[in-house]
Amino acid sequence: MTAATRPDFTVLIVAKAPVPGLAKTRLCPPLTSDGAADVAAAALLDTLRVSTEATEGNRTRVVVSMTGDLATSARHTDLVTALAGCHVVEQRGATFGERLRHAHEDAATLGARAPVVQIGMDTPHADPTHLVDAARHVNDNIRSAAIGAATDGGWWLLALTDPAHALALVDVPMSRPDTGTLTRSALTATGLALGEVTPLCDVDTWADATAVATSHPHTLFADAVRRQRTRAGVAV
Repeated sequence: MTAATRPDFTVLIVAKAPVPGLAKTRLCPPLTSDGAADVAAAALLDTLRVSTEATEGNRTRVVVSMTGDLATSARHTDLVTALAGCHVVEQRGATFGERLRHAHEDAATLGARAPVVQIGMDTPHADPTHLVDAARHVNDNIRSAAIGAATDGGWWLLALTDPAHALALVDVPMSRPDTGTLTRSALTATGLALGEVTPLCDVDTWADATAVATSHPHTLFADAVRRQRTRAGVAV
C-alpha cells in the first residue's frame, strides 16, 4: 500500500511506561516484575513500529499519551530512540475515561485536526492495515466512529474524527467484560454512526501473551516472551 492511497490520520497510542512492578503485572507469575516489564516494552516497541508504518507519508505523526517514568523503564534506550519521531504528551485526568478524553484532544491538536485512531500497547500483533481501515471508516464522515473489539469484551481500537466525541468515554467503566458494549452504546447515543474493524486479543494474561507470541513469532514481543519464558523455566 502506498502512502498516496492512505487516508490522512493520526495514531494515538495510550501507553504506560514499562516500569518493573507497574507494567503487565498480570504476567507475574510466572514472570518476574523485570520480565513482565521487558515484555511490555517489546509490546510498545512493536506498537510504535506498526503505527509509524501506518502513518508513513501522512502530514501528521504518531502521538503517544504516556503515564509513568520512562527513565526507569525496561529497554529505556530503545524506547527513547523509537519515540524520537513521535509527539509524547503526559496523560492527564483523574480517571481513565478522563485521560482518554484529554488524550484525544491532545492528539487532534498535534495532528492538525486529522481523524485520530487510538490504540493501546496491548496489541503488538496489530497490523498497519488495521489502523488504515479504521481511518477509512471515519475519514469522510465527521459524525462517525470506528471501534475494534477485543476478545475479552473490551475494545482495542477507537477512531474518531472530532475529539469532542471522546467525552462519551468519560462515564464508561473500563476493563470489564461489557466495556465494549457500553462504549458502543455511549458513542451511538451521541448520534455517531459506528463502524467495526478487525477484532483482536488484548494481551493481559500469560495465556494471552503465549498465544499472541505463537501466532506472530517474528515480532519483538514474541522474542521477549520466548526469552522470559526460558528464564522463568515455564514449559511451552
